[in-house]
Parts: sequence; structure tokens; C-alpha cells
Amino acid sequence: MLRFLPLALLALTACGGTEPRYLIDSAPVATTQVRMQVATLEMREVSLPAYAEESQILIEGADGALTPLDNALWADEPRRAVTLRLAEAISRGGSATVAAEPWPLETPAQAAVHVQVSDMVARAPGQSGGQFDLKGQFAISSYDHVVRERIRRFDISVPMPDASPAGIARASGQALQNLAREITQELSR
Repeated sequence: MLRFLPLALLALTACGGTEPRYLIDSAPVATTQVRMQVATLEMREVSLPAYAEESQILIEGADGALTPLDNALWADEPRRAVTLRLAEAISRGGSATVAAEPWPLETPAQAAVHVQVSDMVARAPGQSGGQFDLKGQFAISSYDHVVRERIRRFDISVPMPDASPAGIARASGQALQNLAREITQELSR
């Protein structure tokens, strides 16, 4: 019996994990950098709603139900991917050195960004659909009060080219780029 166990495990491994996986697309690199009020910035882990943390790519139908797209998974854990995409976009669009938590340097960052997402939904084409919505709030904290601490709401909608996994990945990347731009602009004031 025990000699068949490795064969059974090999068969189970071969049967799973063949679904296509999609990266949240990186938006085009900013051509100009915004001068920010801080030299270093920590991007705290983004808080996502439970449905957005799933590995399945979901779409909201006309009835409001979120359903998974067939054979479509995110390539990375969504919370991690969103955090890293935001850190990268803020770094490219602004003058600060930006890293996702945990902060990798000995000297603490001058400020931190905390993002709480309340809605992260791909809406199917229809009455009010065909768009990717990203809503929530971000907070800027500064341990040494280098910048004024504050909380801002965001409400971003990006048209989706189509309701395919690739279309959702492109739209989600653009929505995150728009959020990064808002954060960067807020830190330039």
C-alpha cells in the first residue's frame, strides 16, 4: 500500500493547478516625478475586503452577485500584489524612496501610507457596468511629524475593455496607478 502513495501524490499534483493565472498589470511608467515632502515612505500592507483577497478573479453581474470567472486566478496573493504595485507606482511617480513593509532599512521611514480598500470590484458590461471600481481611504502617518498626518477617501472607476481576466487585470492595474497618483499628489502638498 505504501509503495503506491508516491504515485497517488504525483497523480493529484498533475491534476491541479492548470488554470491560467493573471498578474495585476503594471500601468505605464510616469514620465515626470512629483517632488514629495518626504525622502522615505513605507507602504503598509493594504487591507482588502475578504472577497478581493481570494485567488479567483471575480466579476459582479447585473444581479449584484460576485462570481468567479472560469479558469482564471490571480498569479499572486492579491493583498501582496496590490501592496507591491502601489509601492512601485508611488516610487516611480514621486521623488521618495518607497518600500513595502516591513521597512528594510535601519533608519525608519519618514512617513507611512495605510490603504484600506472598501470596494475592489470588476463590474460586467451592462446598465452601470463595464468598469473596475476601487474605493476606500488612505492615511498618511508620520512618526516624527515630518508631514501632517491625514486621511483621504478615494473613489476610482476605470473602464474595462472587456470582461475577460486580462481586461480585469489591465483595469485593476490602471486603478492602482490612479490611486498611487492620488497618494503621490497628496504627499507633494
